[in-house]
Amino acid sequence: MRTAYRVETVRAAEAELMATLPQDALMQRAAAGLAAACFSLLGRGHVYGARAVLLVGSGDNGGDALYAGARLARRGAGVTAVLLGSRAHERGLAALLAAGGRVTDDPYEALAAADLVLDGITGIGGRGGLRPDAVPVARAARGSDAAVVAVDLPSGVDADSGTVAGEALRADATVTFGAYKPGLLIDPAREYAGALRLVDIGLGEYLPSVPELQALQHEDVAGMLPAPGAESDKYRRGVVGVVAGSARYPGAAVLAVAGALRGGAGAVRYVGPAADAVIARFPETLVHSGPPAKAGRVQAWVVGPGLGDGPGVADVLASDVPVLVDADGLRELDASVVRGRTAPTLLTPHAGEAAALLGVSRAEVESERLSAVRELAARYGATVLLKGSTTLVAEDSGPVRVNPTGTSWLATAGSGDVLSGLAGSLLAAGLRAMDAASVAAYLHGLAARRASAGAPIAAGDVAAALPDAWRDVMA
Repeated sequence: MRTAYRVETVRAAEAELMATLPQDALMQRAAAGLAAACFSLLGRGHVYGARAVLLVGSGDNGGDALYAGARLARRGAGVTAVLLGSRAHERGLAALLAAGGRVTDDPYEALAAADLVLDGITGIGGRGGLRPDAVPVARAARGSDAAVVAVDLPSGVDADSGTVAGEALRADATVTFGAYKPGLLIDPAREYAGALRLVDIGLGEYLPSVPELQALQHEDVAGMLPAPGAESDKYRRGVVGVVAGSARYPGAAVLAVAGALRGGAGAVRYVGPAADAVIARFPETLVHSGPPAKAGRVQAWVVGPGLGDGPGVADVLASDVPVLVDADGLRELDASVVRGRTAPTLLTPHAGEAAALLGVSRAEVESERLSAVRELAARYGATVLLKGSTTLVAEDSGPVRVNPTGTSWLATAGSGDVLSGLAGSLLAAGLRAMDAASVAAYLHGLAARRASAGAPIAAGDVAAALPDAWRDVMA
């Protein structure tokens, strides 16, 4: 599992560790890892004679870049530093010059010939985008043919929130030190980071056990997935009820049921006006005309996809089993009703629905995704899965989870209905809401990647690929 920590937490850990080490020892560790990543990026046998440009700010990131540049110079690279801050790290600059590096007053000439650029302009404490004097140099770096490597964090992005409030330098790769920072995993900043590499500098024992952010990996998901035993029957595997669809949107019901069945539900009970469409596609579905309370035994409910103005939300929220509320079910949702439930509630809004629930603009949610998902979870006393370019899952306390498997091809009608059915099946199988939402998002993204392979897909393709995604995780 990848874990990410806020800037103040990382800095506190660094301070504790530095108190036990000689001067600059921690910076040298970071520089060694940064240089190793640059050697790998340039390729075996291609370091000697390569041309590297260091964009050096006043902070420790600039020092990391200078020390790494000295290592590159000692391996035969031509290294040129562009000093963009009011000062430069003195010992790092001395090390670079001693190794044969140089400083230039003409960054544009150096960048035009560069094979590699190290972005050490601003560090993890930077706020509000690049300073105006750094913008032309950053644009020249990005417009060159060089590979851009960010030192700890791309300059101009916010390390804690993932916001980009101004101009930032987009990297091909980011080498970060000690721990991931939330902004490296959350859009829009994630888009600027490129490929991520974490360098261990010894912070582990100084970091708290509870991070700000978590990103599941295959082994984490495999450990959470329910597997039927020899004595399992459909009720032990979990029965999920689906209240979805309308005369206008019967397909939403079909897709939600598909997600539930492909997600391992022992049985699916469907309640709504799209029974004929559901049975035509999935004859194993148990259908009922309603209300949900009369439909029979379920271990979890999914309500809302394609529901329109249809009934069912209040009835389902009055039940004593876990409930997932999506799409039309989220409209005019009463926070006091959700908070008053004794069983878990999972809300799955996209940015527009989240904005309506919070009473803010969609742009505000999209630019501050982490704070938005936390605020929703706290306000409704629920687990919240905020869909989008990076899907986030939050409870009203504890770490937020970010899904690493998403793909832009999931931006297609009906994919959220499949996700709701899938998450509902995992709730019915007994997973707690946080795990059901996180695992569902992970499998959903994997299935989309499998189905797409870089080509357009429809929501039904994602549902059909869910068993393959499940097998990939368990392999």
